[in-house]
Amino acid sequence: MKKTTYLLASALLFLASCKTENHEEQTDQAPQPEYCLSEQMKKTTTFTAVAMRPIQEQLVLTGRIEYNQNDLVAFKSLLTGVVDEVKFELGDAVKKGQVLAVVKSTEIQDLTQERRALEGQVVLLKKQLTSKKELLDDGLIAKSEVLETEYELQNASFELEKIKANLNLYRAAGDGMFQILAPKNGYIVQKNIAVGQTITGEDENPLFSISNLKEVWVMVNIYPNELKYVKTGNPVKVKTLTDPDKFYSGKIDKIYNVLDDEEHVLKARIVLENTDLNLLPGLRTDIIVDKDNALGEATAIPNQAIIFENNKSFVVLYIDDCNLKTLRVNPIGKNQEYTYIKENLEPNEKVVTQNALILYEELNK
Repeated sequence: MKKTTYLLASALLFLASCKTENHEEQTDQAPQPEYCLSEQMKKTTTFTAVAMRPIQEQLVLTGRIEYNQNDLVAFKSLLTGVVDEVKFELGDAVKKGQVLAVVKSTEIQDLTQERRALEGQVVLLKKQLTSKKELLDDGLIAKSEVLETEYELQNASFELEKIKANLNLYRAAGDGMFQILAPKNGYIVQKNIAVGQTITGEDENPLFSISNLKEVWVMVNIYPNELKYVKTGNPVKVKTLTDPDKFYSGKIDKIYNVLDDEEHVLKARIVLENTDLNLLPGLRTDIIVDKDNALGEATAIPNQAIIFENNKSFVVLYIDDCNLKTLRVNPIGKNQEYTYIKENLEPNEKVVTQNALILYEELNK
């Protein structure tokens, strides 16, 4: 009886064990919940198709954005005066002929008084000339008197026209004022003028400078040991410290073969289009120059797609909105733009470059 009871208990334990194992096996094989990219998330997420690229070593140089010196107009006053009104601020867009400032000047007052005096003199001389011509016709005066008056009228008219031209040049606006007008379309990039300020024609600094900023220069610092990698015409990529993920393509336009005394570097120039006006003069930049080498090819992943966790590198692959997965990758090289990996990805696969870390965490919940 005891033996029968023991066998029965063993059989029950065996069945229970099998049931438990079968339940665990079913639990392991149960499909995981599918993650789909929401419409809101997709608006801020970017994907980049991967490709095989040459493994490229790069040289990173420093530089600074400057105005296009061939397009910069600096204004200095020709007259002395006190600034009465300033109608612009640093960075403002201005149009040619726009009034930028109004200045009260004793020189304009003097010229205005001279103009009025000469206008009166010209009117008087014209009357005298008419009268003398009549007297000459009547034989009451000599012709020399008429000629003398004509000469005086001619000189007075010449001086009047000269003063009018000067007043027009100085943009006289009445009441001893003159206007400063924008000499061209562009943006105010330098400003050294304020209400109440006394200005003179001897000031060293310009009152303001205008540039259109649609094209800027990047002045590059090159140390002598780096010169072998930098040649005129080299394609380069430029990024600013304010937006390190955005690259601007250009080329070395000119190398100034004179060592800068202060920085002990050679200078090179890159000319960049600046249609969105994000390249502001004064910004520090990194300039990336590709070195000439032949290290083979590998799958290139944009650096912003790489996720680091526990000293390992991962990417998020995007097939479609409901088919994303994480993949561990093995880097074999890196530069300022790409990380090169051993793995070969499928042609239709893309990596997430914006929101990669957020999606990585969602997929690993």
